[in-house]
Amino acid sequence: MAPTELLSLASLSLLLALVVQPHEAYGSTRGSFLSNDGSARVNGICATSVTIHGYKCQEHEVKTKDGYILSMQRIPERRFEGNGNAGIKKQPILIQHGVLVDGMTWLLNSPQQNLPMILADNGFDVWIANTRGTRFCRKHVSLDSALPEFWNWSWDELVSFDLPAVFDFVFNQTQQKIHYIGHSLGTLIGLASFSEGHQADTLKSAAFLSPIAYLSHMNTALGMVAAKAFVGEITTWFGVAEFNPKGQKASAFLKRLCNYPGVDCYDLLTAITGKNCCLNFSTVDLFIKNEPQSTATKNMVHLAQTVRDGVIAKYNYGRPDYNRMHYGEAKPPVYNISAIPQNLPIFISYGGQDALSDVKDVLLLLDSLKFHDEDKLMVQFIKDYAHADFIMGTNAEDIVYNQVLRFFKNQH
Repeated sequence: MAPTELLSLASLSLLLALVVQPHEAYGSTRGSFLSNDGSARVNGICATSVTIHGYKCQEHEVKTKDGYILSMQRIPERRFEGNGNAGIKKQPILIQHGVLVDGMTWLLNSPQQNLPMILADNGFDVWIANTRGTRFCRKHVSLDSALPEFWNWSWDELVSFDLPAVFDFVFNQTQQKIHYIGHSLGTLIGLASFSEGHQADTLKSAAFLSPIAYLSHMNTALGMVAAKAFVGEITTWFGVAEFNPKGQKASAFLKRLCNYPGVDCYDLLTAITGKNCCLNFSTVDLFIKNEPQSTATKNMVHLAQTVRDGVIAKYNYGRPDYNRMHYGEAKPPVYNISAIPQNLPIFISYGGQDALSDVKDVLLLLDSLKFHDEDKLMVQFIKDYAHADFIMGTNAEDIVYNQVLRFFKNQH
């Protein structure tokens, strides 16, 4: 493989494995989950990251229509609330993480600084989603995760199956329409899913933090190289359906990338996400010491197509006849973001230093929403924020989360 091709592919791997969403702050041994009786096993996300802080937390399982079994966590009430408010209905909120991490990514900081617990302390019924392929979502009704067939999916399936399944589950449990929060890839699958009307009867409003709907203006050197990569090559190179960043081939890519002339691996977070203003360095130390989780190689290819092609479209199978087989047309259908109901309350928050969710790309997204009801669209621009600040920023409560709370509380 030529050096330029190696750099392109390695950069693509690094971009998607390390940056579309920050690493989790805890090791891969942190967790197992239980079924829908709501109790938590010793090592689950609830036990390791929620109940230890005095919050009630339930572990749930959700089955998608294509057979994947997903884990969810529920924080139903404030810390130390007791039984005084038993039976009172609370507004449910569903929180969706990005790629190659799970719901733990929302719980990196202290209870006073992480979004799920802030929401719970403000009277919301909080549900944390986890997508297929992550450590607690490696089960299927008939497929073993060791089989290539288990990994035959991209973010199209997150749009069509995972998100509708968790929405339906939360709605059936609460009998109330749901507020949605997504960060990074969680914004992309939310926007695409809502544009196809999947949650029309269960969605109350949506908040998108650091949206990555369009990615063609990504302003990092690694991002620019990744956008030019021949994405089909990645499947051949790794030779497996599961992309495991902890595997030998991925590790070798990263080591070779770091040795490539002109590549600085000292501060990769800044190099790819932009200069984050407000991170707690002890938290950063925790998450950079831990490796990301698996996803489907096909999912990585689809994300790279989104970067390269500058459109929000379904997975491109690379040949017109293959696309016709799947879609009935030579090119993959485009997700029409402007088809999102114009009266859906939407909150968008983006940063001036975000190298992934570039300002120009967010403006493209806003242009897609130009016919949205003006009183239903709230936009926040934070000059100093980059991609990871929205999840781990020490001042995110004051700058972002209080605005999210105000937005949700105004939806009646």
